[in-house]
Amino acid sequence: MTSGKWIIGGVVLALVGVIVSCCGLAAGTFSARSYVERSYARSAVDDIGSDAKGFRSDRPPAAVADELSREFQPADRFTDGDRHYLRYGDDSVVILPAALGSLILVERMATAHARYQPIVGNSWNWQRGSTTRGGGPGTGK
Repeated sequence: MTSGKWIIGGVVLALVGVIVSCCGLAAGTFSARSYVERSYARSAVDDIGSDAKGFRSDRPPAAVADELSREFQPADRFTDGDRHYLRYGDDSVVILPAALGSLILVERMATAHARYQPIVGNSWNWQRGSTTRGGGPGTGK
């Protein structure tokens, strides 16, 4: 192979690397979690241990929940009065009333399940990616 072909091959490989890297970075910025982190004021005093990160908005909970749902369609949504519980693939976003607007809690489903199941009951589909299998001998094995 001549040096010109090596240079062209190197440039093509570098471009593929750049494209793959950009796709990876973009995927991390297009989620409900990243939207909340970019759009609302961080409120570490409202964190629940290391499980849930707190954020604040001066808007009422329903307006925040509607805005977030328009940007990122939740897999499930449960509303209890002025409390809004949104379930996404790996995250939950809970929007609660606060003295001046809303408290927004973002938490991984791994810990949110136990915390919010008594509230939302069976309204959230807890088994991510679950499918229903037919009955009969040997099913589900």
